[in-house]
Amino acid sequence: MAADRLIRVLIADDQELMRHALEAVIGVQDDQEVVGSVGSGEDAVRTALETNVDVVLMDIRMGQLDGIAACAEIRRHRPQCRVLILTTFDLDEYLFRSVAAGASGFLTKDTPSADVAAAVREVHAGRSMVSPRATRALIDRIARVAPDAAGVAAALTDRERDVLALLARGFSNAEIARELFVAESTVKSHIGSLTRKVGVRDRLHVVVWAYQNGIF
Repeated sequence: MAADRLIRVLIADDQELMRHALEAVIGVQDDQEVVGSVGSGEDAVRTALETNVDVVLMDIRMGQLDGIAACAEIRRHRPQCRVLILTTFDLDEYLFRSVAAGASGFLTKDTPSADVAAAVREVHAGRSMVSPRATRALIDRIARVAPDAAGVAAALTDRERDVLALLARGFSNAEIARELFVAESTVKSHIGSLTRKVGVRDRLHVVVWAYQNGIF
């Protein structure tokens, strides 16, 4: 792949060992390169604004400016830059705030290296990515059904509910298609319908909406 086609990745984590591990993962990809590796939210924002960064792998807990605040700041000034939040299983209370800050997805820190690289590609392409463990963490944050959500939920077809349930389990479009014995294009159509009915921009926000409003 030509150099100008490489996905430019910034790594932000206050744990040096984690930064080195992520650098190694990105460094061996043919289509990705590390353009910065920093240990604070402040440095993440500065580097993202000064460098042509495509995707930021962002830890949540970092010094005075945490990853969520840094994500919001980056997205405010560089909306084309995508942010993947790095989380551990016990940080689920931050996931909704991350979505509100403009994060494109979540990865747990035990995500296999191949999946990390795949997630970078997904968010760079404008899609969302959430690891199955991070998705399951959302279940613990279910809120009561909001009045405006009840009407939307009632308008969902049975098939849309099937698709939504599998999205919430972290299934890809291809996996959903196999599970429901339909074409992948049909799955994409259902997801498009879900996003329109819910009034959100992508599949990740549909899942968050569903859990946040107690749809399941």
